[in-house]
Amino acid sequence: MGKKVPLRQCVGCLEMKGKKEMMRVLRTAEGDIVLDMTGKKNGRGAYLCMKGECLKKARKNKGLERSLKISIPDEVYENLEKEFEE
Repeated sequence: MGKKVPLRQCVGCLEMKGKKEMMRVLRTAEGDIVLDMTGKKNGRGAYLCMKGECLKKARKNKGLERSLKISIPDEVYENLEKEFEE
């Protein structure tokens, strides 16, 4: 039998996908919101598909805010959008 693939749910489109195909958004202990490219940093994480539209959906349905248990200012979303495009 093959190795079990860890699945995560996108907070934008709510689809389940493999952890490796997703982008992790992290709330650090200091309360900063950052993109975690390695998926290994400490903190509370939420997962998004690699599509910009999922970030927009997550912003609209407040999926990130629910997952990270913190209210997220607009400039954080703008920074995430910039990082997403790269």
